[in-house]
Amino acid sequence: MKTILIVDDNPSVRALVRDYLSEQGFRVVVADNGQNALYIARHEKPDLILLDIMMPEMDGYQFITAYRKESDAPIILLTAKLEETDKVLGLELGADDYVTKPFGMRELLARIRAVFRRVGADAVQPASLRAADIILERDTRQVRVDGQSVNLTPSEFDLLRAAYHLGNRHV
Repeated sequence: MKTILIVDDNPSVRALVRDYLSEQGFRVVVADNGQNALYIARHEKPDLILLDIMMPEMDGYQFITAYRKESDAPIILLTAKLEETDKVLGLELGADDYVTKPFGMRELLARIRAVFRRVGADAVQPASLRAADIILERDTRQVRVDGQSVNLTPSEFDLLRAAYHLGNRHV
């Protein structure tokens, strides 16, 4: 399971993104500013960081500068800044992509998956797939609907998994 660190000083943004990414099968940790994020990143070793630029104590640019000395984990900027120079600065400091606020959850997920594809193919495969009240466990090939286990043949499981991916192709 891939770990994503969300760094944003807005608690509602942190909660919304955390809940959505958790539902998508990621392990999620959060920080409310760059200083706390640096501490958490050093201990949690996230596979990807979603980073707000404008934060108290240590802004996103300062975080990137400090963290790039220690790790090359991908960073996606979450920014309300619309100026090209702000985006370019973040990318030049070491960010891998950026998403402009406000953003849609499906776009954010697509960008996360795209960054993971660039850094390693196995990173885009969460352990479980979730859609509404259906959960597909990749490793054990088990399916649960409303918490109840459903027995499927291998072919049925593969069809259900393929249908999930087709339904999410537009993200």
